[in-house]
Amino acid sequence: MIQPMLQIRQTPALLGIDADPGAYSIAQPKAEFSVTTTPGELTVQSTRPELTIDQSRAWEAYNGGKMLDMNKRIYSGIQQLYLQGIARKVEQGNRMAEFFRPGNTIAEVYGTDTEPNSFPEIRGPASYDNVDIHIETRAPQIDYRAAKVDIQVEIHNPEIEYTRGKLNIYMQQYASIQFIPPELNVQL
Repeated sequence: MIQPMLQIRQTPALLGIDADPGAYSIAQPKAEFSVTTTPGELTVQSTRPELTIDQSRAWEAYNGGKMLDMNKRIYSGIQQLYLQGIARKVEQGNRMAEFFRPGNTIAEVYGTDTEPNSFPEIRGPASYDNVDIHIETRAPQIDYRAAKVDIQVEIHNPEIEYTRGKLNIYMQQYASIQFIPPELNVQL
C-alpha cells in the first residue's frame, strides 16, 4: 500500500538590487602668488680731501714774512747786537786799561775796529722744510639697505563633489510555501 504524502513546495524570496557606484569629482585650483620686491639701495657719500699748505716760514725766509714777525726778529736782533757792542767796548776798555802791554796802544785797540755794525737779519732761517703740507681725508659714509622680497600665497582648498549612485532594492520574487495534499482515492 502506498502511503499518501503531503508535498510542500517552497519558493525562496529573491531580492533584486540595482546599484550604480557614486562618483567623486575633485578639483584643486592653483595657488595664487603675489611677489613684491623692494630693490636694495646703496648710498655712498664722500667728501673731498682737504689740502692745507702753510708757506709762512718760506715767505719769512724769502722776504721777512709778516710785519709783526719781522719786527720781533729785528727787536731781538738789535738786542743781541747791542749786547755784543757793549761786550766789544768792555773788551776794548780792558785792553786800554793795560796800555803798558805791547799791542794795547790806542791805534791798535781802536784803529782795527773798522767794521761797521751790522743790522739784524729781518728774514727767517732758510730751509728745505719751510713749507708745511697737510692733507686731511675722511672715510666715505656708506649706507646700504638690503633688498626685500615679500611673497604672499593664497591657497585654495580642494573642491570635492560627490555624486551619489543609485541604489534600488526591490523584491524580485516573494517567498512562498505551497502545500500540495495527496490525492485521496478512497474506494470503499
